[in-house]
Amino acid sequence: MSERPTGPADSHAERTVGTTTVVTLNGDVDLVTRLSLAARLDTLTDGPRPDLVLDLRPVPFIDCAGLGLLCRVRNRVTARGGRLRLVSGSSSFRRILRHTGLTGVFQVLPKFGEPPSAGPAPRQGVAAAGPG
Repeated sequence: MSERPTGPADSHAERTVGTTTVVTLNGDVDLVTRLSLAARLDTLTDGPRPDLVLDLRPVPFIDCAGLGLLCRVRNRVTARGGRLRLVSGSSSFRRILRHTGLTGVFQVLPKFGEPPSAGPAPRQGVAAAGPG
């Protein structure tokens, strides 16, 4: 397992666990941080069958731009035959997913390496947040 902080100006850190890339997002995921995160996540989801985990546990706030980014990443990963998992134990985040109709779209884990919480399997073919 290797860990590579992305630098003091960036709001995320990356590490590789086997063939899975784990990206820990830090701070708000919103309109301000969306573009810099999108550029990096686009790079990580460029190849065939990306296996990506986004750890959202350190994220105190996510707005509609942040949700759009998550949908964009999911669409890119799905289109390339990969797998995306989100890590969050936040009841607020789950409530946001429920209120936006995205509950069944993402596989949400309380911790990386644990089985997914009970609930429907992620839906296929969700188009959101622009081109991927």
